[in-house]
Amino acid sequence: MQIKLEVSFDTTRRDLMLLCECGEIIDGCTFKDYIKTSANPSTPTIGHQKCGNIFNFVDGKMPKRYSSKIELKSIAMRFAEKNKMSIETIESLLIEVDRMKSSGNLSDGEILTAAIKKCCKDRRY
Repeated sequence: MQIKLEVSFDTTRRDLMLLCECGEIIDGCTFKDYIKTSANPSTPTIGHQKCGNIFNFVDGKMPKRYSSKIELKSIAMRFAEKNKMSIETIESLLIEVDRMKSSGNLSDGEILTAAIKKCCKDRRY
């Protein structure tokens, strides 16, 4: 299972952010692979080096992950640390993640994407 926070077929883009089913935000820890899809019997794609998960972007088979609040906040903290966010931004990010997780049935990717956009809309982290 993988969660797509933002999709791009250009893996060299810096704004490409994938959340793997292992709970890690994938940032450069990928390998190239070829898989059979509905479009082609040998479609190029990427996989996560840490857990070996291979992503299928063509068929849109992106299962949704629903973590606990603690797991989701720890993923948000890893994202914040990796992007060197200020303490104030981290506070608002964690509060927003907590609020959105409590408010409904959104998937992890939807919560993280919306929280990051809301907390960082005026700055680049």
